[in-house]
Amino acid sequence: MILEVAEILVQPGEEEEFEAAYRVAVTHLLGSAGCHSARLTRGVENPSRFVLFVEWESVQAHTEGFRNSPAFTRWREGIGRFLVGTPRVEHFVPAGE
Repeated sequence: MILEVAEILVQPGEEEEFEAAYRVAVTHLLGSAGCHSARLTRGVENPSRFVLFVEWESVQAHTEGFRNSPAFTRWREGIGRFLVGTPRVEHFVPAGE
């Protein structure tokens, strides 16, 4: 299992609209092959900063499968207008197991 961690910066003042758009757009993410779960969190000190956690079967399921699919296009169409820059994305594996 791979954990994708994406830091998302949203236009100040549009946080609630982003969250509403995310609730719709996340269906495209969750319906993708290899995607097991997704959870969005919002910053306390900086409420325009969100962190998205997505569990994938593999890095390739995310970077090749999802990103090269129509679902990714619909995902970005749903949330893209709210973003400040490109989200910072990293992948992680369980440690100490």
